[in-house]
Amino acid sequence: MKAAELFIKCLENEGVEYIFGIPGEENLDVMDALLDSKIQFITCRHEQGAAFMADVYGRLTGRAGVCMATLGPGATNLVTGVADANMDHAPVVAIAGQAPTYRLHKESHQVLDLNKIFQPITKYSSQILEAETIPEVVRKAFKLAQAEKSGATFIEFPENIAKLTTDARPLRVKLPSSPEPAMERVEKAIEVISRAKNPIILAGNGVIRANASSQLATFAEQLNIPVANTFMAKGVIPFNHPMALGSVGLQAQDYVHFGFAKADVIICIGYDLVEYHPHLWHPSNDRIIIHIDSSPAEVDGNYTIEVGVVGDIKHSLARIAKRVPPRDDHPLRPLRKALINEMNQHAQDESLPLKPQKLIWDLRTALPLQDTVICDVGAHKMWMARMFRCEHPNTCIISNGFASMGIAVPGAIAAKLANPQRKVVAVTGDAGFLMNSQEIETAVRLGIAMVILIWNDSAYGLIEWKQINQFGRSSHVHFNNPDFVKYAEAFGAKGYRIESADQLVPTLKRALADNTVTIIDCPVDYSENIKLTEKLGEMVSPF
Repeated sequence: MKAAELFIKCLENEGVEYIFGIPGEENLDVMDALLDSKIQFITCRHEQGAAFMADVYGRLTGRAGVCMATLGPGATNLVTGVADANMDHAPVVAIAGQAPTYRLHKESHQVLDLNKIFQPITKYSSQILEAETIPEVVRKAFKLAQAEKSGATFIEFPENIAKLTTDARPLRVKLPSSPEPAMERVEKAIEVISRAKNPIILAGNGVIRANASSQLATFAEQLNIPVANTFMAKGVIPFNHPMALGSVGLQAQDYVHFGFAKADVIICIGYDLVEYHPHLWHPSNDRIIIHIDSSPAEVDGNYTIEVGVVGDIKHSLARIAKRVPPRDDHPLRPLRKALINEMNQHAQDESLPLKPQKLIWDLRTALPLQDTVICDVGAHKMWMARMFRCEHPNTCIISNGFASMGIAVPGAIAAKLANPQRKVVAVTGDAGFLMNSQEIETAVRLGIAMVILIWNDSAYGLIEWKQINQFGRSSHVHFNNPDFVKYAEAFGAKGYRIESADQLVPTLKRALADNTVTIIDCPVDYSENIKLTEKLGEMVSPF
């Protein structure tokens, strides 16, 4: 068979459902082979959008999302989304066409050394230089992308190799099992936790990747130890769980920080340093840290491990919980109560533009708990991470390793493809929205129903927030926007504009019921950003 056909059969063998990408001259043979495949090619409007779709698809399913581009500028347009997936530990396999191998040794039209470009931002980057190596390259790319810690891999496929014939066949797919935790490490963790007076748990996205959320909730409840989650681990423990303290990661003194300041033992479970720098939650560098994860701890001066329990997270938690005596109570309950009181404070606020707290309250009111929010990057991300209540894992997706703007709209498309039965809302600022808003056409063409909630302030709000905090004035952050309602209608989507606070909940409910792409343009009052900064700066311990 032709090498391009073998390549597609190898992708089918890996269970690939979708390829997100853009056709090009150097992947013509692969595109033609896809016509006879059960794999659905999702034609995107920009390669960055395609990479973000693969990123979110991989994060939600645990299976590698696949994106594809042609050579040169097509491939480099994938870079941001691929880097985001790799730093957020989302499994992704990126594929790019390449010029014929007889042009690669010299200066040539659109030719870049793609293998070298992708090496620093992936777990594995490779060229296909012989048709017979296709099964090995593809199998290795998927194996490494999906293995903990999961991430991105890259395959470069020159067009002349794609035209060759071969008798090779796909390799058998075998999923590795997680190793069992070493008993001596489990025993040591039991000893340290049993002696602890004020332990606290920091839960990261690795718990979600390991499907260990229910085990974490049981562990916290049995041992009576409170849990703070990173931005990327929202919903890892239900917010209504009595041990849930909410999110940590504002890089400012928040309620949860008092819990870390009071703790003598910090139990980090499925936590990656990229989610929230240790020097921000462990500046004193004098607490006992227990690391429970599927991989050994990364090296950091503020993350010095007393005990490392490496192996299957589910088994580690179950074995420790079985032997540690539970506490009668934990002293951090006032932190949870204070956060809940703040979340409820603006529920009835009728001001316009809407306060961020009101926007979040209304979104949580309108959206069922099992449904999905894809949050873009900007000032709204900080508010969503802190105040949007989640009861289930992977119901609020936040990019916080690479933290790239522009992920929400393409990410929402992928979320709907991954879980068609769930409603999906893309929460985005006006700036992040316009970075990949062209993918609205992709969603409309595919018949995808999703809601895009734009927090409109005509500025780069997060940067302005930081500028005012540091310098007392802003610099070059303001811009103009199109009419977002007309913009939506131009794509064949629906558009709504919020003109009073009481319109948001009914508009959200109407949009969620619409069987199409719906954009809601909502003005936001980001003067609340500075008020929050002042509040955090003046905050005193509720103990």
